[in-house]
Amino acid sequence: MKHRCPICKKPTDSATDADFPFCSDRCRLMDLGAWAAENYVVSEPIFDEEDLPEGDRRAPQEHGHDNDDTIH
Repeated sequence: MKHRCPICKKPTDSATDADFPFCSDRCRLMDLGAWAAENYVVSEPIFDEEDLPEGDRRAPQEHGHDNDDTIH
């Protein structure tokens, strides 16, 4: 599969580039750093949750601790 590196735009190929879709380990790490620094964001919600039927809406999550090991 041919593609362009999302960081530097150099052509890449899944058959030859071990870091595909990146062209190098450097670009792969730059992308990871951008995620870690929260440089990538979703600019707006895909849909308004208020438009969903009431049964499909997510309940607000509480940040308290339970006695079990459930992750909230």
